Amino acid sequence: MTVRDPRLLPPLAPDDARRLIAAFPATKVVIVGDLMLDQFLFGHVHRISPEAPVPVIEFDHEQHRLGGAANVAHNVRALGARVDLIGVVGKDIVGDRLVADLRARDLGAAGIVTDPSRRTTLKVRLVTMRNQQVARVDYETDQEITEAVEDALMAQVMARAADAGVIVISDYLKGAVTRRLVAHIVAFGQERAIPVLVDPKIPHIDYYTGATLVTPNSHEAETTTHMRIKSHDDAQRAAQVFKQRARCDGVLITRGEHGMWLSIDGVDGYLPATAREVSDVTGAGDTVIATLALALAAGAQASQAVRLANEAAGIVVAKFGPATVSAGELMQKFE
Repeated sequence: MTVRDPRLLPPLAPDDARRLIAAFPATKVVIVGDLMLDQFLFGHVHRISPEAPVPVIEFDHEQHRLGGAANVAHNVRALGARVDLIGVVGKDIVGDRLVADLRARDLGAAGIVTDPSRRTTLKVRLVTMRNQQVARVDYETDQEITEAVEDALMAQVMARAADAGVIVISDYLKGAVTRRLVAHIVAFGQERAIPVLVDPKIPHIDYYTGATLVTPNSHEAETTTHMRIKSHDDAQRAAQVFKQRARCDGVLITRGEHGMWLSIDGVDGYLPATAREVSDVTGAGDTVIATLALALAAGAQASQAVRLANEAAGIVVAKFGPATVSAGELMQKFE
């Protein structure tokens, strides 16, 4: 007889999964963070350049996809919920395209602030027709925003988050997420009993004090705690140290093919990864935090929300580039 590991998080009953997913359209998520546009240039590789030992890509077609906090918003909307997105773009062609794409997808772009002194983040990837990335070129301004722009973002939070079920901070170290802004959001959430979730970057670890749940990947957790994470025992110990270091209420360590470890409100446990096929992990963290946020806003317990997020991650890593999961795809995992 197989003995169940007591640290394995409890299963999510299909009826409970259906109830939570069915509640997604009635929820609202506010997302604050770094906005990006991803451009993919696809082509065929038949030869090596005579000028340098690099492949020559014969252009075939291009795609544009939402990245960073915009991809989190895209994931939330794909799951059926309402979303308001708060962030900064430059006064440039990339910013205009990003905002137009957000509006076309009904992604709540009214909270976006334009800063003429900044460049909108654009990541250009050169990709073969077999979805192999050859190179990436980044166009960005990553200095922190000015106090005036901080004030504008805080005003958007005040105006748009009062009726939110959850607030997500998506930090990509591109300058929009500052200590003062995070402190404002956390205080706002605590005052109104709105959970605040953070997808972190470790240089900002001291910014996240008071957050409800922070979602580092394994490398980020190791860097913060100065611990190696090779087992569930390691993950459990690292989660406790991470919470102390970040001074947050809870932590979800995403461990790739090793699954996830959750530590919050007396719950300490893991889930194994569900992906059967991995095509591209780009943006998987965005899908995880979007699903977590929606589930919590819909009334899920933390372990139930992680179950849903784990299944969503397993779906999205089988797709290429920053991708989304639909409510129907997620529901099928529990049928």
